[in-house]
Amino acid sequence: MRHVSIGQIFRKLAEEKGLTLTQLTQLAERDPSIDLMLDSLARKEAEKGNVIIDGHAAPWLLKDLAILRVAIVASFNIRVKRLAERDGKPLDQVINETALREEIERRRYLKWYNIDIKDFSDFDLIINSEKFTPNEIVEIILKALDIICKKSCQR
Repeated sequence: MRHVSIGQIFRKLAEEKGLTLTQLTQLAERDPSIDLMLDSLARKEAEKGNVIIDGHAAPWLLKDLAILRVAIVASFNIRVKRLAERDGKPLDQVINETALREEIERRRYLKWYNIDIKDFSDFDLIINSEKFTPNEIVEIILKALDIICKKSCQR
């Protein structure tokens, strides 16, 4: 299966524009064309099939095309710790950047799509990544996909 990360594309776009993630997030709050471009790309990839797409709004926007919609969650403290380690930034900086970015994203998706990205009630599967390793998460998702496909996927 292919993997398309809307977050990676967003980070690359920020880099190309010479902006931080927070700056691009703030710009996207004022300029819907950024999200529309990313959403269009996600939809085109989903329509091709055989793909895993990760992105904040993707599970809602691609609901009609998705076989399995998964939320992988962790507490704010764990997420910022992981981001600080990944990006090699001081924890206090990552806490501030992440809190601001997530609040802007939440407002943005409510404004443009009427989507609350903190509401996972319509998802097929929610996995707490504090309890499972990445490999275990993949195993859980593959098992769920196998169950769903036995019921409804065309082979």
